[in-house]
Amino acid sequence: MQTPISGQVSSTRPVHGGLRDAEARALGLDPAEVLDFSASVNPLGPSPLVRDALARLDPSAYPDPECRDLRDALARLHDVSADCVLPGNGTTELIHLIPRVLARLGEYAVALGPTFGEYEAACRLAGLNVVEVRATRQRDFQWDMDEVCHVFAEESPLLLFLCNPNNPTGAYLDRRAVLRLLDAAPDATLVLDEAYAPFVATPWASADLITSGRVVVLRSMTKDGALAGLRLGYALAREDVTRRLRALQPSWSVNAAAQAAGLAALAAPGHMARARAEVLRSVAYLREALSEMGLYVAPSLANFVLIEVGDAPAVRLALLRQGLCVRDCTSFGLPSFIRIGARRLPDCQRLVAALPDALGRR
Repeated sequence: MQTPISGQVSSTRPVHGGLRDAEARALGLDPAEVLDFSASVNPLGPSPLVRDALARLDPSAYPDPECRDLRDALARLHDVSADCVLPGNGTTELIHLIPRVLARLGEYAVALGPTFGEYEAACRLAGLNVVEVRATRQRDFQWDMDEVCHVFAEESPLLLFLCNPNNPTGAYLDRRAVLRLLDAAPDATLVLDEAYAPFVATPWASADLITSGRVVVLRSMTKDGALAGLRLGYALAREDVTRRLRALQPSWSVNAAAQAAGLAALAAPGHMARARAEVLRSVAYLREALSEMGLYVAPSLANFVLIEVGDAPAVRLALLRQGLCVRDCTSFGLPSFIRIGARRLPDCQRLVAALPDALGRR
């Protein structure tokens, strides 16, 4: 389903997950005691190496504005030149830089949705027109690739946004499908947001796609490293593209704590491997338990599941009153769905036990 989105700037900010302290306190809840399933991050939390690095940090020293050590470590991880790596203040900063650098006022961008709201927000602020090609529940939230390519032919976009795996549906396109997108939009740059790819059981490597100059790969250490409070992400792109993006980036965009934590997280690959195994167990449990309750569960290869519950805001509030926070997907245009981020298995079991009451089934 094709949905045009106005290029006019709006003051409305995208809605994101994460427990809001004020809301919890208004319900008489201690935010620290609420189990947050609305933010899909590493269920094990940060690596102990991250905590040690932050404990040793001297906050009086300026951060390296070039992020040299972090860029070198990320370059080794992805087998690219350090000049092809651009760390940012979360991937959100990079998402907002990309339309300003790689598109022109009044041109078109296409987002494969329903998806992360910052793509639309960034394009609107840059004066672009945005068209969203939405997957539907009837197709299990898998895109009709013929429809997508038809939209590309009609709009001749300069930017394509694909969250892979997609937020909030968990759909994951393989390499062949992504290459088809590139072929169908020969003038466009593809922004391939892989924020949740580290949680996929068998992900495919995408870094080699940047050599064309038409692909920017985004990764979020907020998610796999559990660094949400520090804001850390990075882009992989051809050197000329990262140079143009860096030219518009504020000085000291990535603070010293984020750089230190990022390096420490990269030094603990075993921590991420354990987190992935935990996620796979929890997601498998959630899919089975929720399906047995008669709920529709969208196919997902990410670290979250999307389920249909009827009145999503009401179900979210009912769960929150029980000390459990899920993501109401109304802001994605899915008012009957909630998204559940995978936590440790006992936490997921508590949520499943509480859900019948929230659905009014008891």
